[in-house]
Amino acid sequence: MTNSPILRNYINGQWCSSEATETLDVINPATLEILAKVPLSPAAELNQVAEIAQQSFDSWRRTPVTERIRYLFKLRGLLDKNQQDLAQIITLECGKTLAESVGELQRAIENVEVACGVPTLIQGYNSEDIARGIDEIMIRQPLGVVAIIAPFNFPGMIPFWFFPYAIACGNTCIIKPSEKVPLTMQKVFALIDQIGLPPGVINLVNGAKETVDAILDHANIKAISFVGSTPVAKYVYSRATANGKRAQCQGGAKNPVIILPDADLEMTTKIIADSAFGCAGQRCLATSIAITVGQAKQSFTDAIASVAETRIVGYGLDNNVQMGTVISAQSKARIEGLIQQGKEEGGKILIDGRNPKISGYEQGYFVRPTILQDINPQGELARTEIFGPVLSLIHLNSIEEAIAFVNQSEYGNMACLFTRSGAAARKFRYEVQAGNIGINIGVAAPMAFFPFSGWKDSFFGDLHGQGQHAVEFFTQTKVVVERWLSDWSRQF
Repeated sequence: MTNSPILRNYINGQWCSSEATETLDVINPATLEILAKVPLSPAAELNQVAEIAQQSFDSWRRTPVTERIRYLFKLRGLLDKNQQDLAQIITLECGKTLAESVGELQRAIENVEVACGVPTLIQGYNSEDIARGIDEIMIRQPLGVVAIIAPFNFPGMIPFWFFPYAIACGNTCIIKPSEKVPLTMQKVFALIDQIGLPPGVINLVNGAKETVDAILDHANIKAISFVGSTPVAKYVYSRATANGKRAQCQGGAKNPVIILPDADLEMTTKIIADSAFGCAGQRCLATSIAITVGQAKQSFTDAIASVAETRIVGYGLDNNVQMGTVISAQSKARIEGLIQQGKEEGGKILIDGRNPKISGYEQGYFVRPTILQDINPQGELARTEIFGPVLSLIHLNSIEEAIAFVNQSEYGNMACLFTRSGAAARKFRYEVQAGNIGINIGVAAPMAFFPFSGWKDSFFGDLHGQGQHAVEFFTQTKVVVERWLSDWSRQF
């Protein structure tokens, strides 16, 4: 595409050209077509937006909560009506299949629906006569300006873990999408522009590290929501909290599944394949390591190898494609380098997905499903988040050994067990150190009315995205103790 458009920011209810002097190309990872150019907004511009959002906060927080959620009802309708168009944009810039993009947007819509329940979720509580004639109440009030720093892998879903709750609770909001996939939020904000929110309630600022640092440093911004890799999550969390901000920072993962000998082989294989290779493995809930126990080893290995080898890889908008691209040339090179490292550490490459040739898309950033068998449990590959369609296999002798292996990881995002044994399932659920647990489920992704949990180096903070946790994160409690004697009160 020649003369690619430069994307705009959405500030104070209007589309604005950025003051940026530098742009990045937004590239379709399957075709390498330049879709647009994204401006890298400077710190000064972000600072102006933060001031505008602060000015809008006072009137927005005074807007009744029942009125605030009416805007979300309108947005939900527009998202539903435009779901297919939005899904196509996600596939164009992110590389996943169209079906995966549609599913991503469904989870976004579900979060809007849950946030419409904020009039109930935001309620406080009270006690009369804590002492004679004295009452005490706890109420929730909004924080002020909040900011969301979104990743590339779910451009249509992850901002919705946060901002519907934030604005429903009375905050004003700034969203910075990933500079790799900014087009989805452009379309979302085109819909937001139609629902009539007061100017400054929600703002879109494109940018990269300078923009992020300005978000982390600005005094008006009271809370940060972030999803990304663990090193960046640690950076965002430490800088935000050093500046006195609340922060919820979702990091990386190394998600294991355990397959016991009594597991349903057909169901287990299908679910794990979808979990490992869905979205080309670019998910913080993607299965990365499969641990077979006892006699499960050979049967599962044969089955998963067959599924991986026959998975249809191609352009996400083409019919029947089951897996799309990874996001960039750098990601492709990193993934393929880690596959080689796993081999050098003693693993056997059972299915090799490196350097595939996809007819019609030979230059695209494709990596086919890959399986490494018998990797070194103490090696780098067993510890490193690959963020690609690579499944590592390890065999252990008992569920106790498997749980011990899972718990030695520095990550604690998700872990799953496949079994017919209720006793084994309870033991696993009780002992495994991870925030999201699946039993005969491959991707333990919480519904919108549950928090998106995570432990250890997979999460930094106290309150997660979605549901009641989001409401608590985006509000602060105020406790009021009051006494009114009759002779102090005006008589009517």
